[in-house]
Amino acid sequence: MLKFAADQGFGCVEVMCWPVGAAERRYAGVTHLDVSNFGPAEAANVKALVAKYGVSISGLGYYPNPLAADPIERGVYVEHIKKVIAAAKMIDVPVMNTFVGRDPARSIEDQWPLFEETWGADHRLRRAAGRQDRHRELSDVVQPRRMAGR
Repeated sequence: MLKFAADQGFGCVEVMCWPVGAAERRYAGVTHLDVSNFGPAEAANVKALVAKYGVSISGLGYYPNPLAADPIERGVYVEHIKKVIAAAKMIDVPVMNTFVGRDPARSIEDQWPLFEETWGADHRLRRAAGRQDRHRELSDVVQPRRMAGR
């Protein structure tokens, strides 16, 4: 993908990090970078490819619905978001892009407690995104995107 981007004159790309497997919805399932077992060797390989092709990575992307109604489904998404965040740190990419999420069967007002539990100051995603600089906000590391029309 980085070679293609370089050949097209792109300066940077968002690298998609969906879990490997069949997509369950439109636009899901693109895996440019498999983060399921991402370690130092894989990080070194990515950094070498970035240097070789001269295309930077603007962010790592994974767009599930971490506020899905099913708590098991939510948990799977949140755990993978944490893996994407960890991979981003290892390759010195300061941004992980995702959806905030929403349960379409509930009003936005009714979803605030779940939103706070998932994305709030004391929750797992904020801790997973933590850096040495404790003054960094979660929004500086994870760039949630609202699901349009949902």
